[in-house]
Amino acid sequence: MEAANGSGDEGSGDSRKGKRQYHRHSTEQVHHLEAFFKEHPHPDENQRVQLSRELGLDTKQIKFWFQNKRSQKKAQNERTDNNALRAQNERIRCENEAMREALKNIVCPSCRDQDKLHALLRLKSENIRLREQHERTMNGTAKSSGNRVIRSSSLEENPTAEFCMTTGMTQEADRGAIMETASAAMDELLELLRVQDPLWISSSNDGRWTLHRDSYDKLFPKPNHFKSAAARMESSKESGEVAMPPPRLLEAFLDPEKWKVMFPCIVTKARTIQVVEAGMSFNGSLHLMYEKMHILSPLVAPREFFLIRYCRQISTSRWAMVDVSYDAGPSRSWKLPSGCIIEDKSNGKSFVTWVEHVQVDDKSVTHRLYRDLVCGSHAYGAKRWIATLQRMCERATFALRPPASQLEGVIESAEGRRNVMKLSERMVRSFCEVLNMSDRLDFPHLSELYNSGVRVSLRKSHGLGQPQGLIVSAATSLWLPFRLAHLFNFFTDENKRPQWDILSSGNPVSSIARISTGPNSGNCISIIQPFVPKENMLMLQESSMDSVGASIIYAPVELAAVSAVVEGEDVMKIEILPSGYVMSGDGRMEGSLLTVAFQMLVCSNSVSKQLNMDSVATLHSLISSTVHNIKLALDCPDLD
Repeated sequence: MEAANGSGDEGSGDSRKGKRQYHRHSTEQVHHLEAFFKEHPHPDENQRVQLSRELGLDTKQIKFWFQNKRSQKKAQNERTDNNALRAQNERIRCENEAMREALKNIVCPSCRDQDKLHALLRLKSENIRLREQHERTMNGTAKSSGNRVIRSSSLEENPTAEFCMTTGMTQEADRGAIMETASAAMDELLELLRVQDPLWISSSNDGRWTLHRDSYDKLFPKPNHFKSAAARMESSKESGEVAMPPPRLLEAFLDPEKWKVMFPCIVTKARTIQVVEAGMSFNGSLHLMYEKMHILSPLVAPREFFLIRYCRQISTSRWAMVDVSYDAGPSRSWKLPSGCIIEDKSNGKSFVTWVEHVQVDDKSVTHRLYRDLVCGSHAYGAKRWIATLQRMCERATFALRPPASQLEGVIESAEGRRNVMKLSERMVRSFCEVLNMSDRLDFPHLSELYNSGVRVSLRKSHGLGQPQGLIVSAATSLWLPFRLAHLFNFFTDENKRPQWDILSSGNPVSSIARISTGPNSGNCISIIQPFVPKENMLMLQESSMDSVGASIIYAPVELAAVSAVVEGEDVMKIEILPSGYVMSGDGRMEGSLLTVAFQMLVCSNSVSKQLNMDSVATLHSLISSTVHNIKLALDCPDLD
């Protein structure tokens, strides 16, 4: 350790003399400085003067000692971080080598292709997990040190290589097995869509179509993927016209990001693992994909699939897309051949028939409030896929239309309207992703017949578009004796909002701009004045309803940010933290299920455990008060 002499500048001869002189200081002085450094690495002038008196050193010697000590500490931390990154990179490299060797050793003649395929795909999914873990490590290191971390792994530089465990991608035998599985799944899907009786039976209650199990098993015998007695099959079929031509639909279905945009309230994660066949005009396109689905509430278990997605043109005006699972891994879900037929209506629209067919074992992890909805093939069924597809295509169509009212004219340019819609789209997706709350803490209600209690989750925000710091999220779900449309109209009535929204403090609410996203007047994006008057703060809100569900999602946004978005600012730069309400039928046609979810930024810096618990208590109280006000406004205050 070195320090400069008190006279002259740091580069002078006197300074060098001072540094040589410092080596003669006693061990006691060094220990004293070390102890002080642990508590005060950046001493102020008064502290340096105090140390000078106590140790008999010049104040400049004290100053330079602390500068040198901080530099040494920073260098030590950087070496430690770099060593950790090198070890992580080496571990991933060794994992890849082991994967390659494992693939070479699968040699059983009778099942070589299929086993090798499954082994390859499992290894690829494992590498995805390792890469995400590696990224989190590097991001954490970069934030803590304030420096850019140099990525030494080739996976970080080449997105197409991140899922490739073997040289030359999949070998020909693996490609053949994948294509054989995809072709068989496509043939089954087309047969399911061609034959009506005796495969499909209609429910007398709501007219939904489900598979006749015995007839299906005779035509397509398959082993059960789950041995649990609670495992079950879910099957459904639904048709409808959507306002989008087939090429745009197929493009969205094969692009993971567009797929998430098309189904924001169903698909929370999606990625392409490998493009096996690119296909011409989507004919013969074959992708290996990962997908995570989650809807409605933290009380509903998410579903994860590693699947093959295959598209084929079956006539000049008809296309088919099929999904089929290839590896279950730790998932509780297995997708049997599912997908859709898309028929071109030659007017910019398509007629889509959707089949959803899965084997699942998730009853034990689904709250009883939602079991009728989930186990009755409503929650993840074909009707929800078609209804969501119709709604999002309708939204995309309205984005291209001119303003329909003077209120919409506040945002004058078409580009400004589209940019606001993009920001709102991101807000909705962010909210839906939060509903999973996999690390939640439960605060159960005394009675769980109509109310689930409150679920709370704490997480560290990361990435663009979120305020940086610790975020606490809270959600509760409850049953209400009202139809979906009644609830949606209640929540979208600005005159009634002060009755139930505790954030409004009884103040009236008014929209200063409105963008229609569908013919239903409630389907819109609004920019709302703050509930409690606050300078330069607005509220962005999107409300949406289709035949199976509805949502109202909103977030505070600064006036300057709204203006920037209207002027064309990149929406990913806007920090947004959404809260909102999600509604759905209850699966019994008796009432509706409502989920209320709020988020709050605790602090942008490190926080104490006590502050965390105070924030949890605040949000818990906010949700409980809001639910109480909703029941009062709907005249059902005694509903437990």
